[in-house]
Formats: sequence, structure tokens, C-alpha cells
Amino acid sequence: MYQAFSSRAVSNFDAFALSGSIAAILYLWMAHAAGFYQLGSIVSSRPAYRRIINRWLIVGLLLTFLAFLLKVGAIFSRGSIISFVALSATLLMGARWAVTRVVRGAVTGGMLAGRRAVLVGSRDELAALDGDQLLRDFGLTEIDRLTLPSHSLSMMRLSFSEMSVLNQAMESARQKGAERIVLAISWNESRRLELIRDRMRASPLPVQLVPDRVVRDITQDETLASKPYSAIEIKRGPLSHFEQFLKRALDIVGAVALLVLLWPPMLLAAIAIKLDSAGPVLFRQRRNGFNTKQFRILKFRTMTVGEDSDKVVQATRFDRRVTRVGRHLRRSSVDELPQLFNVLKGDMSLVGPRPHALVHDIQYGEILSDYAFRHHVKPGITGWAQVNGFRGETPRIEQMQRRVELDLWYINNWSLLLDLKILFKTAFEVASARNAY
Repeated sequence: MYQAFSSRAVSNFDAFALSGSIAAILYLWMAHAAGFYQLGSIVSSRPAYRRIINRWLIVGLLLTFLAFLLKVGAIFSRGSIISFVALSATLLMGARWAVTRVVRGAVTGGMLAGRRAVLVGSRDELAALDGDQLLRDFGLTEIDRLTLPSHSLSMMRLSFSEMSVLNQAMESARQKGAERIVLAISWNESRRLELIRDRMRASPLPVQLVPDRVVRDITQDETLASKPYSAIEIKRGPLSHFEQFLKRALDIVGAVALLVLLWPPMLLAAIAIKLDSAGPVLFRQRRNGFNTKQFRILKFRTMTVGEDSDKVVQATRFDRRVTRVGRHLRRSSVDELPQLFNVLKGDMSLVGPRPHALVHDIQYGEILSDYAFRHHVKPGITGWAQVNGFRGETPRIEQMQRRVELDLWYINNWSLLLDLKILFKTAFEVASARNAY
């Protein structure tokens, strides 16, 4: 534009376009690192114009330095550089002003929601936090609020009433579909925070700690804070959002591919079950899924009974309840194939800890302290324990303990390559029919 207005020939358009793109990428990177695009920063009452100008001037200096290093400075006149820096700064501030007005209006009108959170804290800290501030400063939408009683005199453990509130918070988060649990507690109570964090390990949701009143009052001073305060994650979820996306993508693609490939044996299995014995083709039973949310697992019926009560007996070798067709289906694991529909629905994953009957979850949960951690990810059709020999019946508690250890190792070491490795090993495990009866 400067060259056009100064009656100079417009040349080297590619160089100008490349320079502008590099400047945009540098600015976006620095602005993102500074938290410019967080909801709290956008709607904050503290103006961001000075920080925008500071970052943009740094970009201008970096761009000039790069032009000098690459010996292409002669392409750009001083007037074009000054015009570019000045005009872009003006447009950046104008865009920020417009976006701030739109977003503030959306927040005020209730059209904008943050991450769903259950808020737990002391009475004084909760009184200083309202729903608008949670959304504005931390990008959170409060779906429930629970008040902790006064801390017990004992510093070694939480009181019964405190434990009860924390259990209620985890149950509320499960029932209402919260994305995280947020704590509002004085930062001076370090020991209490440690005890609460340890108790919250029973939940797969991330746990965040918001700055207390003292910290918020200090950081409101523009001279002490370069950007808005944010919540601190004191317990992360087992998988990040990107990792969850990768795992879900593998589940959908894999489940669809397997259904397309295996529909003939599934159809033959359904016909054989119907001809062999009376009863439905599919067996449905309640199981605990992610965050112990119940769902009904699907299997081809392989027994003469369909237990889904307070007493479920595991299948054993030469079990008389198993039908003739069912014995072949169980040995080949074809009975598990309907769970591909559970995967598509989102209740299960291709790979994860195998879900057990509800009564067994209660039984082993009382015996094994780490058993509940298996529910920190979705249950799977196959898992790390299954490809390492722990498939089928677990008559001894030592066997279940080892299965839990393998499941927890999988959760703590998850990767896309590990899932693919387990799926590959599952094919050989099915072919060997080890512990399948």
C-alpha cells in the first residue's frame, strides 16, 4: 500500500506476503504465550492495549533483524516498514476492542459458557467467588457448589464430614457431566490441600485450584501482574484433550473397519445362537464405564442364563451354563464383537481395562485400594492385562491384583502406539485361545 501511494512500482509481492505471514505467526505465538486469547484476558477490565503494542514492537524488531540476516533488507523501504508496523498496531487494537465488546455482551447475555465445573471450597472463599467471575477470570461454568466444613484439628487426615463433602463433589461431577473439579481454599492451608488432592485421585477428572482472595487482590494490581491470573491444575486427567481426540479417532475408525470386515461371522453367530437354544441373541449386562458411569455392555449370548443382579458367577472351565454354540464363540472371542457398537456409542474403547460386573467391582473395590483407578479411562474390548495372559476367570485375589497393576500401568503410560501394539497382540492372543472358556 505504501509503495502504491508513493507512486512506486509494486514488485516483490511474494516477499511482502511472506514477511507479513512470518510477522503474523510470531505475534500469534507471543500473544498465545501471554494469555491474550483466554476468556479472562478478553473480558478483563484491565486494558490490554499496552501489552499488545509491546508484543507487536518486538515482532517488528525481529522481522527487521531477520531481513538483515537474510540480506533482503533492500527490498523493503523504510516508509513501508514504518507504515506496516503502525497500521498493523492500529488494526490489532481495533480488533481487540471489537472482540472484547462482543465477548462481554455474550457473557452478560448468558450466551457463552465455559468448562463445566463442580466448585468445592471453604465458606469464606466461596463467598468471594460468583458465577460471573468464574466464567470471566477462569473460563468455568459452575454446575454445582459444595461448602467444606471447618478443617479438623488433626493435620494428619481429613474429618468424616470433609470426606463426605468431597465424595459428594465427585458424585455430583459424575452425575452432572462436569469436566473438572475446582477447589477454592486458602493457599495457606497447604497440608489440607495435599489431603484433598490425595482424596481426589479417586476421580479421573482434572482438579484445579483457583487463587485465593489474597492472591487475587494482589494480582489485580497492573504493576504486579503481566497477565490475568489462572487456575492451577493440581491433578491432571489421565489423558489430555488431544490424547482423548486421538484415542476416540482410533476407536471410531477401528470399530467401523472391524464391523465392515467381520459382519459375516457376526451374522452366522447370531443365526447359530437362535437355532441352538431359546433366548435372545444378545446378552446385556450393566457395567461401570469411565468415571463409574454405568452402561449396558453387549455380547452374543453364550450361556443359558443372563445374570445381571447382585450375584454374578464368573464362567469356569467346563461350565455347564455355557451352550454348545457359546463354547465355540467364547473360545474364538466372537462373543465380544457386539461391543464394537458400545465403542461407536462412546461407552467403551477398543483398548482399555476390561469392565467387570457391578457386583465384582464392589467386591474387588473393597479389597484392592487401587481398583477404582481403572475407571479413569473408558473400558476396552481388549487391554494390556489381557494380552499379558490375564484373560478370563480370576479365581484368586492375586490374579485380580496383577490385572489391576497391568491396567494402571496402561493408564499411566498410554500412547497411540501402545494401543496399536495391544490390538496387534490381541489377534495372536485370540488365535491361541489362552484362558478362553
